[in-house]
Amino acid sequence: MKKSPLVALAAIATAATLALTGCVAGEDAPAEPAGPALGEGGWSASELNIDFATYNPLSLIIKDQGWLEEATGGDVTINWIQSAGSNKANEFLRAGSLDVGSTAGSAALLARSNGSPIKVIDIYSQPNWAAIAVPAGSDITEVDDLVGKRIAVTKGTDPYFFLLQTLDEAGIGLDEVTIENLQHADGKAALESGAVDAWSGLDPLLSTSVETAGTEIIYDNIDFNSYGFLNATESFLQTSPDLAQLVVNAYEAARAWAIENPEETAAILAEVAAIDPAIASAVILDRTNLEVSGVPGDAQVAVLEIIGPIFVANGDVPTQDQIDDALASLLEPTYAEDADPAFFD
Repeated sequence: MKKSPLVALAAIATAATLALTGCVAGEDAPAEPAGPALGEGGWSASELNIDFATYNPLSLIIKDQGWLEEATGGDVTINWIQSAGSNKANEFLRAGSLDVGSTAGSAALLARSNGSPIKVIDIYSQPNWAAIAVPAGSDITEVDDLVGKRIAVTKGTDPYFFLLQTLDEAGIGLDEVTIENLQHADGKAALESGAVDAWSGLDPLLSTSVETAGTEIIYDNIDFNSYGFLNATESFLQTSPDLAQLVVNAYEAARAWAIENPEETAAILAEVAAIDPAIASAVILDRTNLEVSGVPGDAQVAVLEIIGPIFVANGDVPTQDQIDDALASLLEPTYAEDADPAFFD
């Protein structure tokens, strides 16, 4: 590493100093740092609770490389917590057991709309990670055939919102299907065992099922997938802006590393997810776009503006006003704008 954490992050000391002068974040304003200025008291916290997830390859790289542990020199305990899905990450963030957690963009909007105090500080991918699948040999060949069928999906995750959009596009009401709310891995098992007729699945489990069980994808639409959002609690951003910036620096370093090292990235995913390396390679190379800007902004809002009204129509959010308020306050782009991936060279 070229420089110590305190020297490397000194550029954001000015931001931290603003908090000492009494700046207070407004409802729609970025959370202002409240921790000590860097270089005058070390890191702002002794622990960082951050998630890793098989649907977020950049998190796997950062954990594998040990960048956060090295950067903080043992002064901050890095607690890695696995998120099995966006719904679990949102539960952890709301409970305060995670400072930083990764979800689909749709799940972040849902959480914020229903009162979870989170902000999006980085975009980790534009994935094509959800699709509608049926068992091998099924007589279901198109979306219209789902009427009257049992469909497994994890509520509060992108495959759930993918399913809602798919049914809406086909003119199928939720009362015309039976939703089985199962965690992603359980949905895969239910599909393969014949316990359900279809599954709105998530990679890498989806690609694994296609390869190993002959599962067939009947509908795939990248436009119905929202981006991968890296979220932080507002309290964490207010008290530990230095650690938040460090995390985003690591994410942008991991993005560059993944683009330069796709085979190694796939190998890390294969090991963590316990899947065949060839399947992991397909997920990384064919179904995940990492070459997107990490700065949350208009592209993500455009997708969420389409998804928001569906939340209201299906009763996931009581009013459109809550959606609008969440969209106006969800994104916090300053950390990604100030990211320094070269810090980890």
